[in-house]
Amino acid sequence: MQKRIHVAVGVIINQDRQILLAKRLGHLHQGGKWEFPGGKVETNETVTEALIRELKEEVNLDVSHSTPFMDIIHDYPDKHVRLDIHLITEFSNQAKGMEQQQIEWVPIHSIAEYDFPEANKPIVEKILAEL
Repeated sequence: MQKRIHVAVGVIINQDRQILLAKRLGHLHQGGKWEFPGGKVETNETVTEALIRELKEEVNLDVSHSTPFMDIIHDYPDKHVRLDIHLITEFSNQAKGMEQQQIEWVPIHSIAEYDFPEANKPIVEKILAEL
């Protein structure tokens, strides 16, 4: 049986209309690929609570508001993921890779140039079409 993971994902947009991307560490699932920051939703935690916690832990941002953007279910050979994606434009603090991961603010029109995991590709397509 595949492992099932519910993930809260943030599409974080700054005032310069750039999106924050993080590069997955090499030893992780889909390591070396770029992603939108976020992490697992824990038991008894809402998606918003998970997003706020994960973005503080991973990239040092304090989220003050998020808006649902899309929901994706994707099956990898070894796991089943549900990505609960939110747009974030209201946050404070300086973004920093708190887990030694590389992060980068990328102009919206350039995000398709980055190598994302398969599950993230519909997010990229929707961003390019709508934002």
